[in-house]
Amino acid sequence: MKIELHQIAIREVIAGYKDSAEEGVVAYDGKLDIRPKYQREFVYKEKERNAVIESIKNRFPLNVMYWMIREDGGYEVLDGQQRSQRVPFPAINLL
Repeated sequence: MKIELHQIAIREVIAGYKDSAEEGVVAYDGKLDIRPKYQREFVYKEKERNAVIESIKNRFPLNVMYWMIREDGGYEVLDGQQRSQRVPFPAINLL
């Protein structure tokens, strides 16, 4: 397995964010499958969610998230689903 580090702005990752409940969650203009429909829903508690929001407000980097490249050239989150899914994305546009 080859791991490459890429720095992507949060605004780019959240572009096209769509939570379709049972059908899953996508972002990155439809190229990133944050929660495939076969994966269970996970909900951050308020304390964890607020910590992520504060990190973003303070322009701190979020922890590393691991994505895999799918056969169709898109991506799927392997690690980092909770951080990338439970932030209130409309609020980020105001930062």
